[in-house]
Amino acid sequence: MTWREKTELYFNGLQDRISHGIEELDSASFREDAWSREGGGGGRTRILEQGSVFEKAGVNFSSVHGNLPEQFASKIPLGSGTSFFATGVSLVFHPWSPMVPAVHANFRYLEKGDAAWFGGGMDLSPCYPFAEDAVHFHRTIQQSCDRHDPDFYLRFKEWCDEYFTLKHRGEMRGIGGVFFDYIQGDPEKTFSFVCDLGDSFLDAYLPIVKRRLGMPYGEHEREYQLYRRGRYVEFNLLYDRGTIFGLETRGRTESILMSLPPLVRWVYDYKPEPGSREAKDLDFFQPRNWISDGN
Repeated sequence: MTWREKTELYFNGLQDRISHGIEELDSASFREDAWSREGGGGGRTRILEQGSVFEKAGVNFSSVHGNLPEQFASKIPLGSGTSFFATGVSLVFHPWSPMVPAVHANFRYLEKGDAAWFGGGMDLSPCYPFAEDAVHFHRTIQQSCDRHDPDFYLRFKEWCDEYFTLKHRGEMRGIGGVFFDYIQGDPEKTFSFVCDLGDSFLDAYLPIVKRRLGMPYGEHEREYQLYRRGRYVEFNLLYDRGTIFGLETRGRTESILMSLPPLVRWVYDYKPEPGSREAKDLDFFQPRNWISDGN
């Protein structure tokens, strides 16, 4: 079995397992769109809208190949030429409740010319963050990382903190997780790590959702949630590598932009009331070692 076949098989199965877990929680079903890419390959986009838990949830699988535009190919630091192959799973969940955090994850395998590598990660974006949720999320990820390399967690956490910082705002879009890209070396070992991390996603996220789902909230919290979602949109449209890669390779636009929340608001020069929970919670959106000092 080639690496293309092996990774496709795993990512197909991961999409199924995560979709099933979310459908059980939400008591709703994903709509699936199978699509083909002009130039080679295609994928399956699964979208759940107006569910009982999630206002919008998307789980995408894709496997595409062909040739990159020369200008874009030159910006990728590995491999020669313009021929490429890319497969992976990408997901974003936007809950109704401001007390339930949004989440993003991506796991991928790519080839360009004579080079091949893995990338991905997962990160949590709460509006009203709780330290115990951040600790659980990071600890679950750390356990997956530690099974493969004791240096992975801190290395990829720091990478995540840096990557998901909105430079024009001076703050992270959430409370981080792990992020990695252009990982080569022993492909068997790296693939085993990516699979372990992908398989840990539901364990990292679902307990948090269940813990916060019944918490009360009102119009004030909902309006603040829509404001915080603006940070999500800004990052995805300005910095996100997956969004840029998908658009540059002429992927399916609806599938690429499914990551955006259904409703969002921007408030000119918004500043939370001094002493309010919103003001205090801004400290969460700066890099922090959640494992050692999260509580």
